[in-house]
Amino acid sequence: MEEILLVAQSSFDQPNLAETPRQYRYLQPSVFWNIRQRFPRKLSLLVVMVSLAVPLLLWAITSYAGLVPAIFLPTPTAVLDAGFKLFTEDNLIIDILVSCSRVLAGFLAAALIGVPMGIAMGTFGSMNSLFAPFVGTVRYMPVTAFVPLIVIWVGLGEEAKILIVTLGVVLYNAIMVSDAVKFIPNEMINVAYTLGANRRDVLFKVIIPATFPSVLDTLRVNISGAWNYLVIAELVAAQSGLGYKIIQAQRFLQTDKVLFCIAIIGLIGLTIDYGLKWLSQRLTPWADQARH
Repeated sequence: MEEILLVAQSSFDQPNLAETPRQYRYLQPSVFWNIRQRFPRKLSLLVVMVSLAVPLLLWAITSYAGLVPAIFLPTPTAVLDAGFKLFTEDNLIIDILVSCSRVLAGFLAAALIGVPMGIAMGTFGSMNSLFAPFVGTVRYMPVTAFVPLIVIWVGLGEEAKILIVTLGVVLYNAIMVSDAVKFIPNEMINVAYTLGANRRDVLFKVIIPATFPSVLDTLRVNISGAWNYLVIAELVAAQSGLGYKIIQAQRFLQTDKVLFCIAIIGLIGLTIDYGLKWLSQRLTPWADQARH
């Protein structure tokens, strides 16, 4: 009895939580650490300039001060001089066009194969069971290991170089597009069925339009992989191309030419990336809010 009275008394002693005013915590405004908020454009340009200027400044200080031998790290002016000679004496513009054509051909083939395969894997359980084991296994195999087989299969011509670029990208396209399809809410598909849509309507009027922004982002990301495999592709008996120029300069320890060709690939890739981003914003304006 005494225990019951003590419990009752302790319950009366407890403060009434409903009457206690709730303490609210307000987030302090922040420019740099806002989550998914638009960053001021002028400040964004300033940050971009700093991110580019700092590495260049460190490179200039290190190379001009002679802290690293020129054979390992030439000066910016030496790299620019080497680039001028490559354009005027070695017809570098032809190598740029050749490399771009190889990347474009291989990447288009990878897109035409990988995107439909990814949509099929993400939409139909049967297609996922058919392709997923193959894709999941082969994508871990290095493309360089297939180079001898590719030479045997298709020879030393342009087909071999395009095939290497295609194999390096196609499975990643399929996996990323498949994951994008699987993120479509089931409610969206059920509503389409409720409104009288058949399977064909759901595929072409719901799934593909909903996945299209992610497909464009996938292509924008994976085109960098195509440029990475370009150097491997141009190891196969190439007589032109940026990868060929890099390998040729490496043999003669011409580091300045190597750096200039790498910079050219970076500029081309950056241009393509911004071009695809601009195209994505124009074709899918409804997804622009999600990107920011």
